[in-house]
Amino acid sequence: MGILGGLEDSILDWFAQFGPAALGLLSFTEAIIQPVPPDLMYIPQLINADGETSLILWLWMVVTVASVAGSLVGYWIGKKWGRNLLDRYASRDSVLRLEALTERYGTAGIFIAAISPIPYKVFGWVAGMGEMDKRSFVIAGLIGRGMRFGIEAMLIGLYGDKVLVAFEWFMDNEFLMGILLLGMIGLTILAWNWWKGLVPEGVGSEE
Repeated sequence: MGILGGLEDSILDWFAQFGPAALGLLSFTEAIIQPVPPDLMYIPQLINADGETSLILWLWMVVTVASVAGSLVGYWIGKKWGRNLLDRYASRDSVLRLEALTERYGTAGIFIAAISPIPYKVFGWVAGMGEMDKRSFVIAGLIGRGMRFGIEAMLIGLYGDKVLVAFEWFMDNEFLMGILLLGMIGLTILAWNWWKGLVPEGVGSEE
């Protein structure tokens, strides 16, 4: 069970009633406002695809296109009411950093958001609020979301058994596990320092 607890299960159950369209609807609405990521429905469907390439490609296309389509609605919402939404649901420091990310990195910033676990809807709001070029926004979203969901499709849908065997071998190798852990700690520190450095210290506390 995720951090949303019973709410997460209730949302998934509600979307499940739409059958084949459920994944697309979940991905579409997650990119706008609702909190449950499409991965929670996408990954089980990849597993159930049992290596059927055409079905896996279809699932990948649906979840990717629906997410980017939803982000366009999020873009429009951000253009209309983005400041009110962010002021209500995010801290001032976070808002300033999100704005700095899109202003400083533009398309690359949206690409980072698209492949990261950070809620994609928030970047749609920010991009709309800053009136980012819509074409660049869509292209960055298609590439970034396509890569994120494509990696899951390859690792879980197409090469699931091989990945599981490799993972079990890796887990038994303590030396490699130690190297990976140190690497993850180092990357986390670098990422955190980069995120904090998007806005000079003290700016967020200014009135």
